[in-house]
Amino acid sequence: MLTFIRKNLWLVIGLIALSLAASSFVLTALLDLHPCYLCIFQRLLFMLIGVFALLAVTGFGEKVWGGLVLLLAGVGTATATYQTWLQLQPPGEVSCAGGQPNLIEQLVYFLSDHVPALFEVTGLCEDEELVILGLSLANWALVSFLSAFVAAAWALFRKQNRADQV
Repeated sequence: MLTFIRKNLWLVIGLIALSLAASSFVLTALLDLHPCYLCIFQRLLFMLIGVFALLAVTGFGEKVWGGLVLLLAGVGTATATYQTWLQLQPPGEVSCAGGQPNLIEQLVYFLSDHVPALFEVTGLCEDEELVILGLSLANWALVSFLSAFVAAAWALFRKQNRADQV
């Protein structure tokens, strides 16, 4: 029974993550949003989480794929938390622009050069262009990454007891 629940949990994580990535493309195009490098990085993380979670469904290498989901959900949680913090600062106080590009920026700019339709950066991290139910997209990403992290941790570390084995 636990195996069935775990496989379905990986499936749900994968489908939701890929849906969130696809939704980011659609919202960007429909609402003329301007994603920053953190938004693009989070989009990439959702894509990877989706693929790895779907690979975990197969059962082949489930611990490896699930571990990658857990790791990337943790990275996503940290990234979305940082962007949320940036957005909570008074306007003009902090910015993600300027200075030497960090590793995330370098990765996003590399991807933007090769696949601009998916990864082009046009905005600033501290801007809240879209608010849904009082939460910015960064806030929603934080909720989503944290949920994926908790679900993946449960799927990976839940001990099977005797009642589950019957």
